[in-house]
Amino acid sequence: MNRRVTLAAIVTVAAVIPLAACGQENTGNAASTKPTGKPTVCLVMKSLANEYFQQMQKGAVDHVAQLGNVTLDSSGTQNETDVDGQVALVEKCITKQVQAIVLAPADSKALVQSVAKAVKAGLKVVNIDVKLDDAALKQAGVDAPFVGPDNREGAKLSGLELAKALGKGAKVAILEGNPGADNALQRKNGFNDAVAQGGLQLLDSKTGHWETDEAHTVFGNMLTAHPDIQGVLASNDSMALGIIKVIEERKANIKVASFDNITAVKQYLQSGVMVSTLDQYGSQQAANGIDYALKMINGEQVTGWQKTPVKVITKDNVG
Repeated sequence: MNRRVTLAAIVTVAAVIPLAACGQENTGNAASTKPTGKPTVCLVMKSLANEYFQQMQKGAVDHVAQLGNVTLDSSGTQNETDVDGQVALVEKCITKQVQAIVLAPADSKALVQSVAKAVKAGLKVVNIDVKLDDAALKQAGVDAPFVGPDNREGAKLSGLELAKALGKGAKVAILEGNPGADNALQRKNGFNDAVAQGGLQLLDSKTGHWETDEAHTVFGNMLTAHPDIQGVLASNDSMALGIIKVIEERKANIKVASFDNITAVKQYLQSGVMVSTLDQYGSQQAANGIDYALKMINGEQVTGWQKTPVKVITKDNVG
């Protein structure tokens, strides 16, 4: 996958532009920060080099275009672990005095203070994709509703497809996401559930920090140490792409189960090297997050977990 980061679009409903290039925030679009009589919602995501977040951004743009009553200011970080960059993006939203922030945090604890600052400044905050840490939120004295899927259950469902394909006793490994993110922990737990239920043998489990190139290196070393690996449980499709590159380079007979259902993995589902991925409908998550933010702006109280759907994708339904 090409990890080159380009400029991210800051998009208004009045002038929705194609998202051919994505990346960091572009502050040069003055129209996106001027009062328009409509509330402005900041959508702050992780790496826009990741196709999943590109899809999320496009879904948000399409949604606000249909609504017509809100201005969208969207941005993302340089990479999946750029916590400082994401904190800076949230700070910019506060400085711009927008009405709400919809946040997919890079880290479940590190972004809580930024969220608390936004809430205390009068902004509404909706948490999507990666759940903020409940204890940290409580300690900071703030609440933010979470709009997102059951990552543990989703990972288990995808992992059970791998168990079905390989059979009991098969030797597998896990490529984990960013250790600071709640969804990484939940997906690891879900994969472990699938390993236990499917009777698989777990040989190794290491993080690839959600990144394709890092996953390529980590899994390459893992396969050298454990040449008998038969299957891999990848915590996102970006890492799965790095894993598959190793499989192709070494001409290995290894199957992969993953999570996210980005377009780039479709060919590998069709070829059979990937047995499953998990669609968590990222574009719809962003749209739902914006809807809840508007409800909160209008005075409605929204709390707790607003659960979103998941769907296992295999060769049989990838088309």
